[in-house]
Amino acid sequence: MLKGKKLKLPDRLGSLVVGFDDKDEDSGGSGSVFESGEELEIIQPNGFGSGRESETDDDGEIEEDAMVKRKVKVDGELEQKGRQRHEKDGSGHVLVMKIIQTDEKRSDIEYEISQKEVNLEKLQRIASTGLPDGGGLRATVWKLLLGYLPPSRDLWEKELTGNRQKYSKLKEELLLTPSELARIKEEALHSTEHNADSDTDGPLTRQKISHEDHPLSLGKSSVWHQYFEHTEIAEQIDRDLQRTHPEMKFFSGESSFSRKHREAMRNILLLFSKLNPAIRYVQGMNEVLAPLYYIFSTDIDEQNASNAEADSFSCFVRLMSDSVDHFCQQLDNSSVGILSTLSRLAELLKANDEELWRHLEFTSKVKPQYYAFRSLSVQLPLLIVLLLSFLGDMLLRVCCAMLLCVKSRLLSGDFAANLKLLQHYPDINTEHLLQVARDLSPDTSSYRLSL
Repeated sequence: MLKGKKLKLPDRLGSLVVGFDDKDEDSGGSGSVFESGEELEIIQPNGFGSGRESETDDDGEIEEDAMVKRKVKVDGELEQKGRQRHEKDGSGHVLVMKIIQTDEKRSDIEYEISQKEVNLEKLQRIASTGLPDGGGLRATVWKLLLGYLPPSRDLWEKELTGNRQKYSKLKEELLLTPSELARIKEEALHSTEHNADSDTDGPLTRQKISHEDHPLSLGKSSVWHQYFEHTEIAEQIDRDLQRTHPEMKFFSGESSFSRKHREAMRNILLLFSKLNPAIRYVQGMNEVLAPLYYIFSTDIDEQNASNAEADSFSCFVRLMSDSVDHFCQQLDNSSVGILSTLSRLAELLKANDEELWRHLEFTSKVKPQYYAFRSLSVQLPLLIVLLLSFLGDMLLRVCCAMLLCVKSRLLSGDFAANLKLLQHYPDINTEHLLQVARDLSPDTSSYRLSL
């Protein structure tokens, strides 16, 4: 028979409870916190203290057994909490290490771009695994890797000023309506004549308008005909810009803020179209431009941010020069066209995962041309597109890695599900994606795209 029996807690109990030691120090040993080894009076199941005797020995044994089971349960719970605390400490350690690595990378980049002569090869190698946010580093690195900024820091200001002035002149010549341009020229001429002969008064002279300068002229040499020729393209650009990253207030909405950004991007795309009549504007170019313009517009350097439109245009032209063949319909069936590139993507996938390749090719019948052009031209982060300029087939490797990273979902999906997944690719860790891409073996098959 148990009477007034007490149970001694093990010394290790306090160390297993999360925050137990801290709580004990804060309370100064008082309150409901017990010191290890302290005897606790057993609380009987009927709610009374241990001063009440058990009626029988059997009852006491049952109560003791219940108390032991309760102790085992408590120990189990405390052990689980201890494991959770250890796991939490482990994840915290990983987070700290990642922060340290990011800071080290930022320091490395800052050091490289602060040099009098920037080592582009080393800078590209550092940037190939991703760039840290903040400090305007991404904008500067992109301008360097795209060749907009020269390696020599002493030439930066001269190059930026020259390129920005050229862009302003191009806008004046190609984006203003002929009447606006004629008015500006007339005002400049009138101002010159007025300064030369300011004392002469006389009747105003009427400007003669040639047939080619008439708004209704259909002649190919007419400046108005050339202006109206791009009206349809401008409308297509406007429609696409309305759909560019609708989740971001920076691009979408009717605020003056977002309208200003869309107007700047419209100028860039329309100007590119006029300067490249063989290609003009192709849907998807707006998505390629968007990251460039966003990064340059949010540069912490106010002067750079105010010139984001001019800088974005120059970098966009350089970026497009490496992938323009994908947008040129006349080259679709050539060795440098989009169909040849898609065939190389299929070869790469087959060489690295034939099971997934067969499922997409024959089971779900999701051909590369149904989804890959979006990935090749507009779906990837701009960092990946930049890698195409410096690492050759890296973009194809990234596209293949994108397929491999969602392999299980693709294998379980049909045509509709897989097409939706690939055309609206989920968010993914860029560093992991790049690592998968780098680990791919080169394509070795002779697969050719079936149309």
